[in-house]
This record gives sequence, structure tokens and C-alpha cells, in this order.
Amino acid sequence: MSGKSDKGDGMIDLIIDDRECRAPRGSTILEVCRAHGIDVPTLCYDERLAPYGGCRLCLVEVEGARGLLPACTTEAEEGMVVRTSTEQVESARRTSLELLVSDHPMACTGCSKSGNCELQRLAKRYGIEESRYKGEKHEYPVLRDNPFILRDYNKCILCARCIRICREVQGVGVYDFVNRGFAAVPGTPYDRPMVETPCEFCGQCISTCPTGALTARPFEERERVWKREMARSACAHFGVSLDEMMEALGVEGWKVRTTCPYCGCGCQLDLSVLDNRVVEVSSPVMVGPGQGNLCIKGRFGQDFIASSDRLTTPLIRRDGEFVEASWEEAIEHVTTRLREIRDRSGPDALAVLASARITNEENYMLQKFARAVLGTRNIDHCARLCHAPSVAGLAQTFGSGAMTNSIDDLEEADAVLIIGSNTTETHPIIALRLKKAVMEHDCKIIVADARRIRMCYFADKWLRQRPGTDVALINGMMNVIIEEGLFDREFIESRTEGFEDLKKAVAEYTPERAAEITGVDADLIREAARTFATAERAAIVYAMGITQHTTGTDNVIALADLAMLTGNIGREGTGVNPLRGQNNVQGACDMGALPNVFSGYQSVTDPEASRKFARAWGVESLPQQVGLTVTEMMDAALRGEVKGMYIVGENPMMSDPDIRHVEEALRSLDLLVVQDIFMTETARLADVVLPAASYAEKEGTFTNTDRRVQRVRKAVEPPGDARSDLRIIADIAEALGYSMPAREAEEVFREMASLTPSYAGITYERLDAGETIHWPCPEEGHPGTPILHKEKFTRGKGAFIPVEYKPPAEEPDDRYPLVMTTGRVLEQYHTGTMTRRVPGINEIDPANRVWISREDAEAMGISDGDLVRVSTRRGDIEAEARVTRKMPGGLIFIPFHYSESPANRLTVGRIDPVSKIPEFKVAAAAVSLVRKSAGGNGSGNGSGEGRPGGGE
Repeated sequence: MSGKSDKGDGMIDLIIDDRECRAPRGSTILEVCRAHGIDVPTLCYDERLAPYGGCRLCLVEVEGARGLLPACTTEAEEGMVVRTSTEQVESARRTSLELLVSDHPMACTGCSKSGNCELQRLAKRYGIEESRYKGEKHEYPVLRDNPFILRDYNKCILCARCIRICREVQGVGVYDFVNRGFAAVPGTPYDRPMVETPCEFCGQCISTCPTGALTARPFEERERVWKREMARSACAHFGVSLDEMMEALGVEGWKVRTTCPYCGCGCQLDLSVLDNRVVEVSSPVMVGPGQGNLCIKGRFGQDFIASSDRLTTPLIRRDGEFVEASWEEAIEHVTTRLREIRDRSGPDALAVLASARITNEENYMLQKFARAVLGTRNIDHCARLCHAPSVAGLAQTFGSGAMTNSIDDLEEADAVLIIGSNTTETHPIIALRLKKAVMEHDCKIIVADARRIRMCYFADKWLRQRPGTDVALINGMMNVIIEEGLFDREFIESRTEGFEDLKKAVAEYTPERAAEITGVDADLIREAARTFATAERAAIVYAMGITQHTTGTDNVIALADLAMLTGNIGREGTGVNPLRGQNNVQGACDMGALPNVFSGYQSVTDPEASRKFARAWGVESLPQQVGLTVTEMMDAALRGEVKGMYIVGENPMMSDPDIRHVEEALRSLDLLVVQDIFMTETARLADVVLPAASYAEKEGTFTNTDRRVQRVRKAVEPPGDARSDLRIIADIAEALGYSMPAREAEEVFREMASLTPSYAGITYERLDAGETIHWPCPEEGHPGTPILHKEKFTRGKGAFIPVEYKPPAEEPDDRYPLVMTTGRVLEQYHTGTMTRRVPGINEIDPANRVWISREDAEAMGISDGDLVRVSTRRGDIEAEARVTRKMPGGLIFIPFHYSESPANRLTVGRIDPVSKIPEFKVAAAAVSLVRKSAGGNGSGNGSGEGRPGGGE
């Protein structure tokens, strides 16, 4: 080894197999080989993991070294000469493989991993059918102790990839080696079943396992179909992968790359398809936001696509009952009734709800339909119920209401304030980036949450503020930063305005006053402020624990003030980052599915913008008044002002506050049309139900939480007569006399991009080529903008806006002595219409629970598992008690996914005056015992303590 230095550009030159290779300094030999297309076999290597050097298959010769070196752990050096396939190297590899095969069942055609097994391919490559080494073989029982992960340790090669990925990536550590020597095997603590461990059922262990030791149970039976119909024996015989076999056989579309339909992370999925059915789900390694990692919903939550509950034909209510109808009948019925209402009461008697679950193209088309075809100003969607304050607050302070930085950036932060976000449950893949920042370079996490959420275990500081006191907490931190001179004076002077007003306002919020309001110790507020302000790069991450308040916009503004005060805007590892709750809530907002803007946030009240869209859409004029929001639509329906609603992919009978009020409003309509993939709680009230295609059955794009635009691709045909939302909207428009010239997804995207400056440079061609593009992307060839506000804010200078603490709209009293908050749990999604149709998820999370502290439970005589009643001023529900140390006294938490015990029967309808978001996070409540459980003991040490969970 020469030891020569690099050329000063951070690159080194070396020789591998007589080829000149160039690579960044710090690369391993294996990384250099792979970058230059030189094949070096491995079994313990995964790009997501730290090099391990356990399998010894990547051994190489290095000139000057005394022996063979593992390429995965040996750093490449300037002038190094490497040989990867000499006789000595190949002999060593063959010996290692034979030792592995000596204790491995070789009946490959009976294994579900056959064709995708790394050991099988290497054995075929080296001509190994059986081992020369004879001896004792392991015999382990096959473990099926949970609905998702099958463990067959007879096929384990002790590569430790499952152990390492659970520790290094997931940050959980369910697995470790148990026993010693020949008896060593990965296992759970004390051999407990997986459901009794902290396992989050992400399936990362399955994704990294090189053999059939860990496989997905939901696909187990389907794999047998594959073996019969897709000739896995041929894969074994020829030593090729199943992917290669499918390509050789000319089988097209059997694996389709698309984007996950759940939270806003935007993970990339590979859907494997057989006979028009998704039979397996995986994720490409080091691609997209997830980089090959998924959560329980992404990997195992796709069974809803083929659910027998899917809507397959249009339904019209006649004499109080739904009857099947043809599409022609349904469209004629809908258009006739829409015309009648519009002609009789005017276009604003109609209202449209778009959806965060449908594509960008469909949302664009729907807002076009509302404004240009119906002529109504009333269009909104569920962003109103989650991140409307983010749009309003960040638009005022920065000029743009979106996540300022990319998901990738979070790994670069030196400190992160996580407030109002149970990230591991609601955005699990983003949580992995935060955990990585902690584990790999000691990022300091500050968690501000009333509950002991899982991120608290990774936190440097935990601030347990009372719900609804976020402004006081943030103002208290800013008080410390200003008083101690920790603010970024240069940034403030050059890039912001209004600092003196902020300084004056937060002077009143000493740590002691903030402590009195929030319940957080004053010294802890000081420590958190110093940690955040002194970090070179500090980021803020928040979700609906910040926004879903009557002070939601104020909360967001306060966070923007904190970021500007410390100069943490416009750089890697910084920013204000609202985590969007649904797969395309960012895109639905971008597309103009809001009452106040066209696509690209162009104001409907701007005459020039209105004329531009009117010309493009071929109409004389468009409504130039701001329309009604979701909650305002319901109030207007009860007043008789809104008489017809067209709801696409939304379920307000579960997602809106005070759902008894919502039900009264929907029942009062003259016409309710619901377009969805299932008969939702809202669809049951409809006059007409239109069956739509799921995300896996159509083309389009989603825009994830960090403004990354990604493709959605059709993998299977929709069931029965279900159609894409795009086609349905276009058909209804044409029946109303309006021609939609752009009907295919790509055509609609082009039309939208031509009218939307922030999307103008994005094309399907670029996305299909694998480009990562974050808007704004103003022209073709522009790389996109992962980081906003680098040189200047969208509005010019950032605006400091002082905000004062205001108490929640409803506080506890003698009758309702507890505070109730709502949110999500890891296993479920939104209103449950998709996840609650997944058998495995229902097995581990079958019903709702009321999270309650041990002290409150003891005072009420309630034990873990008891049936309890929760009451508020709006109504009551019954659910099982989950007594846990994760909850503070005086606070209960209820997830909102469960129709049999809907949390939103209890929530407050009061709204934020600016963004019009309801206060989901604080309501006064009472809890009473209904029935003792047979096994309840009040310990709180049942599944609730070992399993993840906790909601937002």
C-alpha cells in the first residue's frame, strides 16, 4: 500500500483488477468496486448498515498486505492495487460458502425465497450443490408467533443483518444473538413472541435477510402460487433471480415502482403483481425518502387493494336503499341534481371536498371542475384539519407555507426540536432519519410533548408541557436566547424585520412565567433554549400537536420566529419542517384544492391570476371570492345555504370534529355525492356513491411532505366497474357540457405545470428517469429546490411576528376534570378505511383504547383492559382502558381511527380564527368505569408498555 495522499480534491486513485478507479477519500474497497461495476460477493453487507466483515466473502488481495482483506471494512487508499478474483481469493470464498451450506437446507425449490436468495445465487455461481463438510445440523421449529414475520432459523447464516438493521436503522433492538457457539442464533429476549417485544413490525429485518430465514407471513401462501406458476425451480437451476427470470420470460409489469399511499413520507414501493393481485411489497434500497425502509403500513398494509369490501359499481339511493346502477345512470342522476341546485340556488349552494389521498392530477382536475364547471367558490380538503395553520403561519413569516428543508437534511442537524409530533408513530421513516442523526453524530433531540413518546428515549431534553401551552413554551425559550445573547444578530439584521417587536413581546415570558403556564421546569426551559441556540445547525420538526388548536397559526408563527432568531433557515440541517399527515396533502394544497387559491398558491382574489386560469380553462370568468372551508361548509349546510356536496376520497363522518354536528349537516343536504374506494361512514349517508380506483390502479403523482414530486403507477386493474377519479370527474364535467381535453394523467400534469410556476419544470419524463425533484422547479433543467429561503425569503425579508399565549377554547372543570387529546397510532391510518381492512393489522390492533395515567386510573378504580366511558360536552364513547406510565396525570389520549368508538364524537368544533382549523388536541372530558375486564390488574404492564403506540 503506497499511502500517497489525494490530489487535494477529496478524491483518490487506485487500481482494481488492472482498472484505474477514482473514488472519494474515505470509501471502502467494496464501495469503490461497486461504483465501478466490479462484482465482489457479499452476504453480510447492506448499504443501509455499517460494514460488518462477518461473512468473509468479500475478501480481496491488496498489494503489500500480509493476508486477504475484507473489502467491506477496508478503506481504499491512494495508489492501492487490489485484485478481487485471484485463485487464493476464489478458494477462500468457496470455503466460506461450503461452511455456510454445510448447515443449510438445500431444498431450494421448497423455499419461498428461492429465486431471490443471495446464498442460493452464490452457491450456484461457485458450483456448490452440497458441502464437503459434514457434521451436526440445526433443527429449529419454524416460528409463526405474529401475523407478519415468519422466522425459520434453519436457514439462518448468522450474518447479523437482522440484528444490525433493528439496532442501527430502526433503533429498537428486538433481536440479538442468543446462546453461544454452534447454538448461537438471532432471537428475542427470553424467546418471547414477537408481539410481546417492542417490535414495530416494520419488516426491515425481512428486507435485509439474505436467505429465507425471515420472510413475510402475509405473502407466505401467495409465494406457493409463485413457485408453481413462476417456476422458482428454474431460478434455482439457472442461478438467476426471480426478477431476471421474469425479464427473460417476457413477463411485463410484474413489479411496479410506485409511491406509498399512507403518510406524507413518500416512500417508494415495488408492488409485485400476479393475476391482477399485489402479492408482495418491497422497497428499493437507497431510493427515495425511505431508502429501502418501510413501516408496518407501507410493507404490510396493502391488502385493502383487493379487499372484498371494495366498491365495484355505482349506487343510487332509491326509497331509502342503495341500488346498483350503470355509470350512465349514475352520471345522469348526479348531473341532473347538480344542475337543479345550481339553477335554483346559485353555484355557491354547491360545495366540493377534494382529497389528500388522490393524485395531484385528480386534485387539480377537481378544483378546475368546481370553479370552471360548477362555478362554485367552495372547494376544500382535509388539509384544513391538519396543516392549514402551517400554510397560514409560514406564509406570513417566510412567504411560503411548506416544509423548508428535505427529509435527507434532518440527518445533518446538530439539534432538533420535535414538538407536537410523535414522529415514530405518525411519520416512522422520518423518525429513522432523526434516530440516525442521534446515533451517528450525537444530534441533540429536544422533545416537547405531554406524553412519553418513543422519541423521548433518543432525546437529550424532554419538555412535558401542558396541551395548548406551546406559545408560552416557545416564547420562554426565545426569552432565554435573547437575554443570554444567543441569537444570530447578523442573520436578523440582514434577512429579517420586526425583531424589536418580538424582543419586547417575549420579554414578558421569563422561564418562570413560562413554567407557570406550561408546567415545564424553568431550568429545563433554559437548558433546551441553550441547546437549540448554540447548535451550529438546528431544525424544528412539528406536526398536528402544534396545528390542531384554536391557536394553531400562532403556534406555527412562534416556531418560525424561533428559527429566524437563531439563524436556522436556508441551510442544510436547519429549517421549520411541518410533517404532513397524508400521502398527498402537500400536493392537494399545491394543486389549489383550497377555497382561497388556484394551483401554486395563486390567489383567487387576484384578478390577473383569475383571468389566466379562466383563459386556460376556456370560461369567461371564475369566482373571485374566497370560498367556504370544510367546517364552514357543514355550518352552511345546516343553515340551508349549501344544498349539494360532492365529496371525493374524504370521510368527514370520522375526520371532522363533533361528528354529530357533521351528520346533521350532511343529512340536511338536497344532494350528497360520495366518490370513494369503500363504503365509508360518510358514503352511507350519500344519495349517490361512485366507485373509485385505488392508488395502485391508476397513474399520476403525489407530492410528499418535503415537496418531492413522485410518480404513482398503475399496477393492477380496478375491481368491477370502479374508475379512476380523473375519469369520473372528466365524465361528469362533460355530461354538464364542459369538455375536458386533458383526460390522461400526464396530459393533466402538463396542463397544471403550464399554469403553476413552482411545477413548471417538472415532467413525467424527468420523474420516470429517476430524478429527485422538490418544488419550486421553475423550468426544465432546473434541479429543483430541496432547501427553501437560501439567499432570501420568498417574501423578501423574514417577518418576526410576536404572538401571545391564549388558553385552549375548552378547559377542565368539576364535571369534566380531564384534558382529552386525540391523534394516531403506528398501526392505523387516518379514518381506518384502509388499515382496518388489513387482517394482520387488525390482529395486533383490533380496537380503540383510551390511554390513561396510572394515577388517574387508580383514583377511578380502573384497571388495564377495563371498559370505560369517555364523555365530553358533545357526547360519549366506550373503549378499553390502556393504563400506562406514558401518560401524565390529568390527560387522556384517544386515537381517532375507530368507527365503533369515534374520538371525533367528543372533540371541540371551535376553530382557529385565521386558518379555520378545529381544536382536536384539547377538550375537557370525564372518564367512568363501565365494566371490569376479566384480566385487568391496573398494572399498565400489559401489551401497552411493551408495544409501540401513543399517537400524535
